Amino acid sequence: MAGSSLLALIDDIATLLDDVSVMTKVATQKTAGVLGDDLALNAQQVAGVAADRELPVVWAVAKGSAINKAILVPVALALSFYLEAAVVPLMMIGGAFLCFEGVEKIAHKFLHTDAEDKQHHKDMLKALTTDSDLVAFEKDKIKGAIRTDFILSAEIIVITLGAVKEATFTHQVAVLTLISVIMTIGVYGLVAGIVKLDDGGVYLVEQKGANAWARFKQQLGRLILWFAPYLMKTLSVAGTVAMFLVGGGILTHNVPALHHFIAGLTPKTEPLGTVTSWSADAAIGIVVGIIVLAMVQVARKLFLRKR
Repeated sequence: MAGSSLLALIDDIATLLDDVSVMTKVATQKTAGVLGDDLALNAQQVAGVAADRELPVVWAVAKGSAINKAILVPVALALSFYLEAAVVPLMMIGGAFLCFEGVEKIAHKFLHTDAEDKQHHKDMLKALTTDSDLVAFEKDKIKGAIRTDFILSAEIIVITLGAVKEATFTHQVAVLTLISVIMTIGVYGLVAGIVKLDDGGVYLVEQKGANAWARFKQQLGRLILWFAPYLMKTLSVAGTVAMFLVGGGILTHNVPALHHFIAGLTPKTEPLGTVTSWSADAAIGIVVGIIVLAMVQVARKLFLRKR
């Protein structure tokens, strides 16, 4: 009896883990857009930090990110358990915010003058002139990155919760916990690698020797140094595109009339059907992002006028 109970327990655990792995895969796909943007934003957050302080800064932000998720996961689970009706609206707010961020990034050069950008650059250089300013600058960087992470982590948790809202409470706990761990380790592990990529390139270029192996390392170092800036630009562009795809997708899939309208226009043949669906999601995302950005700009002007 004990043996059969143990086997039944093992079978239940195996079934649970299999279900969790499937749901985690689905949730990971749904949060991929936020992950891409999270990666690009956090890599940019450590720009300007002294080279020997990059990894400590990334580690500090990673610990802050873990604390963010330790707060957000129980809150999300409590909402799902006690106020399930709030999950979809929160998902849609998160989707609209993603679209807003994407449009804001594109519209940045129209919303900020060259003089403002140059002044920001001067302020950064000035902050690096003394040790006391450097410490304050680093702390500001860490605080800013943790605030950014909180917003993106909230979006990831809400999107994940929406993906598993029909699952049991045990499955929801397991998937949210697993996603949180994967996202934190994955994002900040990659950020650490990206910010030190140029150091790795310099190390390889400075290798001594004239044999074939030494020349290979030197050429590889030069290739890395050439590639690193393009990687950051690519991540930024991919993150922006993913914002519209994921944010627009959340909105279209949770507005039945809009979802059915797009489904009716989507060809049944692949890959044309997928491309059409993605294009529709992106278009909706851009339109919603423009509307939200316009509302935010009006609200800012009204607030400044009152002050």
